[in-house]
Amino acid sequence: MSNRNNPQNKAAARERLRAERERQAKKDKLRRQLLVGGGALAVLAAAVGIGVVVSNATNGSKNTKVSSEDWEAAAKKTEFKQPANSTGDKGTTVVMGKQDAKNTLEVFEDMRCPVCSDFEQNAGETVLKDVKDGKYKVQYKIGTFLDRNPMIKGSGSKNALSALGAALNVGPDAFLDYKKALFAAKNHPNEQDDAFSDDEKLIGIAQQVKALKGNSAFEKDVKDGTFDKWALEMSDAFDKVVGQGKDIQGTPGFKLDGKVLADEQGRTPRTGEQFTALVDKALGK
Repeated sequence: MSNRNNPQNKAAARERLRAERERQAKKDKLRRQLLVGGGALAVLAAAVGIGVVVSNATNGSKNTKVSSEDWEAAAKKTEFKQPANSTGDKGTTVVMGKQDAKNTLEVFEDMRCPVCSDFEQNAGETVLKDVKDGKYKVQYKIGTFLDRNPMIKGSGSKNALSALGAALNVGPDAFLDYKKALFAAKNHPNEQDDAFSDDEKLIGIAQQVKALKGNSAFEKDVKDGTFDKWALEMSDAFDKVVGQGKDIQGTPGFKLDGKVLADEQGRTPRTGEQFTALVDKALGK
C-alpha cells in the first residue's frame, strides 16, 4: 500500500486544498472590490462630464465637442440670421458662379465626409475653373448627417456649416476658399474625429484664407454661433432631398441640370478627369 494513501497524507492534502481555496477566494474578493470601485469612479467621472456638457449646451451659449442633440438645443435658442450672399427660403439656396449660366451643378456634401474631402483635393480646382468659365453655376447643398451617425456622433458637421455661413456672410470667394481649406488634407480630420466641433480649430483654419485671416467679425460670428440656426435650416433642406430611396443617397453627390451625375455603375466621380468626362457627356459634348 502506498504511503500517499494513508490517512495522515490524505488529511494533509485536504488541508492544503482548503488553504488554497481560501487564498483564491480572498484574491477574487479583492479583484471584485477593485472592479466595483473603479466602475464607480468611472461613472462619477462620466456624470461630472455629462453635467458640464449639459450645463454649457443648454444655457444658450455655444459649446465645443458636444453631442449633436446638445448642439441643436443650444442653436435653437439663438436668433436666426441669414448670411449675406444666400437666397431662397431661410437662406438655404447658396449658388456660386455666373447667375446667367445656362447649366446648374448641384453639389451635396457633409463637412466631416472624408470622400468629400478627397473629391475637393482631386477635383475641386476643376469645378472652380468650370464655374469661372461659365460652364455651369454651382448650388451647394450641405448636410450634417454624419453628426447623427451612431458610430461617430458629435457636432462637427453642424459647427463647420455654421462657420461656412460666417464665411459666406463675408463673401462668395471667402466661402469657396474656406470650404477648400476645411477639406484640405492637412486640415480635414478623420471621420471619427469631431475636431470641427471646436471653434478655435475652425478659426485656426480660417487664417489660411485671405479674406478671413484676422477677420474679427468672422471670428465673432463663429464664436457666437451667429449662423447656427441657419446651419440647421441648411441641414433640414439637405435631409429632404438626400437619403434612402432618393436620387442622392450619400456624399459627395452631384446633379447636373437635375440629373444625377454618376457612371453606369452609379459611382460618383473621384478625380477631375472622371468628373469632366461625366459633365461633358451630360452636356452632349
